[in-house]
Amino acid sequence: MSRPQLPIGTWGSIRREEVTPHRFRARARFRDYDGVTRDVEAWGPSGAAAERALRVKLRDRSTPNNNDINPDMRLNRLGDLWIDELIAEARITPQTIARYEGSLRTAIRPALGNLRIREATVGRLDRFFKTVAAQHPAKARGAKVALSQMLGMAVRHDALATNPVRDIARLGKPRRTVTALTVTDLNTVRDAIRRWQTPTTGKPGPHHNSDLADIVDLLLATGARIGEILALRWDDIDLALPRPTLTFSGTLVYVKARGLFRQPWTKSHASHRTVVLPRFAVDMLLGRQVHATSNTNNAIFHSRTGAWLWPNNVRRQWRAARKDTGLDWVTPHTFRKTVATLLDREASTKAAAEQLGHSSETTTDTYYIQKAKQAPDVSDVLQTLSNPDATA
Repeated sequence: MSRPQLPIGTWGSIRREEVTPHRFRARARFRDYDGVTRDVEAWGPSGAAAERALRVKLRDRSTPNNNDINPDMRLNRLGDLWIDELIAEARITPQTIARYEGSLRTAIRPALGNLRIREATVGRLDRFFKTVAAQHPAKARGAKVALSQMLGMAVRHDALATNPVRDIARLGKPRRTVTALTVTDLNTVRDAIRRWQTPTTGKPGPHHNSDLADIVDLLLATGARIGEILALRWDDIDLALPRPTLTFSGTLVYVKARGLFRQPWTKSHASHRTVVLPRFAVDMLLGRQVHATSNTNNAIFHSRTGAWLWPNNVRRQWRAARKDTGLDWVTPHTFRKTVATLLDREASTKAAAEQLGHSSETTTDTYYIQKAKQAPDVSDVLQTLSNPDATA
């Protein structure tokens, strides 16, 4: 009966021999990752020293091909191969890949990059994520997504039996409190923007135009994301209808190698939507249409050179306008939450989700709707639970 073959990455019994005085050799048969069984040897001043050296050599033995994913590959190299695979598959957007690369660069490589795949144990990764999450919860969550996919790739290539990221402790999420703007807050917002737009005598640089006020009005009229608003073209609106509409069919994105551009699809399938505009938004757009200048993108909002407006520049303008108003907590996304909260109260959560372009009402309810601080008056209903004898 023939001797059973060694499993891949394992070795047989270790043999020692004294070759010359005080010079020992330890040898073993090792089945490499290409399936070939080879002799591996190490030397030392004693039999035990030679065996220790051999065990280290066997443990650290790696495949001759740097692209073959195996337990001895370092996470730095695995990350490179994972990113290459994502690019080749072309199934996710370039900005998502850029976000993964950011997690690799800022979190995973500095702390774990030199580990071998087999050294990525549950305990070691759990300590890493807890350390990062203590200071940067969002950074830890992003790194967890990236590392889970990397090690999932290692599992597919049989370099790991299971994905250790799945067994780490859950990362805590800070309790989210959704805050929407009140009518008083909105009046303060508009007053702040008007003051910011008012020309200051002797102040250098170009005067502020009405873009910020109009963008905020459209955010409030639609509940859209800032990237969706700034990606709007005149072709996307129909002001001639009895109930004028606006269609969100794209968004602005930034990719390092390409710069800022209009992506011809929205964040998700549900985000591609047509909304009916309220009267104040129609009036604003009609006014802009009268004074609109041509630009290569046919954009509703554009720079002085006709290029797309950068979302970060609009956010910077809003921060300047809100200064000293007590509205430091208000961001463009706050207007989106305000719309969701109003629609939830006056219509339904379903209507709010569809207006915002969410596929799930749960997302809208959890992250975009401010919960009522006072419960509805149901005292008459609860009165039926009273004790009749207590009132006799």
